[in-house]
Formats: sequence, C-alpha cells, structure tokens
Amino acid sequence: MLDVVIVGAGPVGLFMGALLLQGGHHVRILERRISRSGRSRAIGIHPPALTELARAGVADELIAAGVLIRRGVAYSQRQKVATLAFDGDPAYPFILAVPQAVTENILEKTVLALDPGAIIRGADVQEVVDDFRSVHIEAASSSGGLEFRARLAVAADGAHSLIRQRILPHLPSRSYPDSYIMGDFADTTGHGTDAVLFLEPAGIVESFPLPGSVRRWVVRLGAPDKGSTADGLAELVGVRTGEVLDAGTNTMLSAFEVRSRLAKRMVHGRLVLLGDAAHEISPIGGQGMNLGWLDAAALAPIMGNSFQGDDVGRILKNFEMSRRSAALRASRQAGLNMALGRPLAPHVMLARNKLFASALEFPAVAGLVERRFTMR
Repeated sequence: MLDVVIVGAGPVGLFMGALLLQGGHHVRILERRISRSGRSRAIGIHPPALTELARAGVADELIAAGVLIRRGVAYSQRQKVATLAFDGDPAYPFILAVPQAVTENILEKTVLALDPGAIIRGADVQEVVDDFRSVHIEAASSSGGLEFRARLAVAADGAHSLIRQRILPHLPSRSYPDSYIMGDFADTTGHGTDAVLFLEPAGIVESFPLPGSVRRWVVRLGAPDKGSTADGLAELVGVRTGEVLDAGTNTMLSAFEVRSRLAKRMVHGRLVLLGDAAHEISPIGGQGMNLGWLDAAALAPIMGNSFQGDDVGRILKNFEMSRRSAALRASRQAGLNMALGRPLAPHVMLARNKLFASALEFPAVAGLVERRFTMR
C-alpha cells in the first residue's frame, strides 16, 4: 500500500510529492497529461513560498532561473504615480518571476531524483473512494485501467478539480466583472526588472519581467475576450500606455475571466483538497500557486505525524482554519487589486492616484501595502 496518492502534477502536486518523499514516504503522483505544458502561465513566487521552497532545497535553482523583482512602479496617463519596494522580507526582499514551465521542471527533477517512478503520466483519475481504512483510486490510461490503494490521498488537480466537484458538487463560486488578456513579448521597454502598473482610465495594464528579456503584459478588457491576437494585444497596450510591443515576438497569449471559490473544508476523511482545488482566486500574480505551496508545507508534517500513529485531528482542524484564513485574505486582496484596475473617469482616477501616492509616503501604509503584495 502507498502512503499517499497525489492527483495532479502541477506545481502544487509536485511540491507536495517532493516534501513527502523527502520525509521517506511512499508516494505516487498521478497526472492526466502525457507531458508537461510549455506555457508560462503563473510566474510570481512570493517570499513566504520561497522560504518553504528553500527548506525543500529548490529555491536556489529557481532564483537562478528567474528575475528578481525588487520594486513595483505605477504610472497613469504617462506620469509616474508611485514606487513601492518589495524589501520587507530580510531573506527574500523581492518577488521572483519564473515561467511556470521552468518551475514545474525544477520540481519534477527534484521528485524524480528522490523516486524515479513517483510520477505516472497519462493517468486520468476516475474514482476516489475512502473506505475509512484506506483510499482506493481508479484511473484510466492508454494501456488500460490503473488501480492504487493508499493511506491518504491529495487532490491537487487545480481550479477545475473533478475530485472536488464530486465531493462538493454544490460549492458556490463568485464571478467578477473582470476579464483579461495576457501575453509575453520581447522586452524593449527600459523598465528593467520593475513590475509596472499602468492605472489608465480605460482599465489597468500590468507588466512583469521574465527571464530572457521577455515581459508579460496583462490588460483588463471591457468584456470577455472574443479571440484577440498578439497584434490586438500589442495595440491595446500601445493605446493605453504608449508602450510599443513587437507582436512578432509574442510567445504566449491567453485570455481569462476571474472567479473565486473557497471550500469550507479541505480535509474529507482520508482525502485532502490542496491549492486551487480548495481555494480558487484570481490568477494574477500567481497567488493561487503560492497558496498551494504553503498548504503543502503545512500539511506534509501533519501527514508524517499521522503515519507515526499520532492523533492529528485537532491539528488538522487548525490546519484547515489557518489555510482558509490565508485563502480568504488573498481573495480579498485580489478583489481590491481588481477594483484598483477598473475603468474610471480621468478626473476621478487622477484624484484617486494622488490620494494613493500620498498614502504611500507614510512608512506604515507602504509597509502594509508591501506585505499585501508579497503575501507576507
């Protein structure tokens, strides 16, 4: 019998697997996809997550592969509004920008070095049954059915988790009136390693540096995207900000809408929901990925204690309360960030931006905002 079966080999599932394998546990990670995606998707790694990644021995390689964002700069109508340093964490005074594909590659190498057979790809989980003594998992694959039995199971299968849908079929979600399109382009802006927010009357434009002289651009739309192209995104950025993007250098283009979904309970018998499967929030800034890593870091030692025969019931309740509180805080912050980026009349935006800049001149306010943006 396995100790743990993890469903999902994304960043959260891989990190959970690495932690458990490092603890000497017998683990299998089941992934529906045959191969990893090469898309950059989530890119921001925040100081609290870096602390946990360092304990697992992977932070240094991630830092070497990424861009250290030490400050954010806000502009509006071609004028600088404010600057905010991300220097509140002594160990990691920055937000790290790494394409998700690179992050997954580093985590996968860590897992496979511990157990070359730990990841099973092409395993589409169909059934997870808790019989109160163990968990029985059935999966379909190109070679036929697969069956696993484990002491515990973890669902890290993302915001569209089929496992969550089965155990919490009526979990409500909240939709927001915010739609975005994002893309990666060659960086010729001169903004260097700064994260840049363009607070514009027509809606926010966000820009983040990536390795290889690439920059991610995220634009708020007035309605869900209907098939924008790299040329269309470049034109939107140019009209709102004056920045010139070369559409021919585009390497990723994706549109998304925003919703949130928070499960009241993460622990369901011998099954635990982790990351986006438990708490879906706005994907901007990689908050969901970071929350999932912190979930895993908190859960792994509890599982270890359980395997040793300890009564972890109260500890699990505290785990659920703590992680739900963190998810609620991140969801509220995401809501505030989206509100900050919605369209405003030019004169109203000017007044709002002046108030915002004046508030940041107070160290206590700047410190609070910095902690919120870095998830500390």
